[in-house]
Amino acid sequence: MTTVHTTPAPLDVPPAERGSVTIADRVVAKIAAQAAREALFHGVPEGGDAPHAVVTVHKNNARVRVGVELDYPSDIGAQCGAVRRSVSERVNRLAGMRVPEVEVRVERLHSPHSRTTAGGGPR
Repeated sequence: MTTVHTTPAPLDVPPAERGSVTIADRVVAKIAAQAAREALFHGVPEGGDAPHAVVTVHKNNARVRVGVELDYPSDIGAQCGAVRRSVSERVNRLAGMRVPEVEVRVERLHSPHSRTTAGGGPR
């Protein structure tokens, strides 16, 4: 007796097991940037730019680099830690990717002094 193995017809495969999902790096970057913005203790500083992210995806892993601007003085280390945790959790939850690394770059500090000109008025 010979046993013949056949590949199931596409309709015999449950929908959850058909095809594939590809999430573009720029989509993951947008998720990361929004998570970083929400994690900042005081939001985006007055006159500052919103966080931005660059992501490299390989297989199911996303390496994320986030640029932020922060108010000064503030607890820079705590804010960066909050950004790392938030980005990692959100990318994992929404995109289903592991996030082994989140690099946070503080690109600028905004102090009350930097928001005023020499004449004392707002810039």
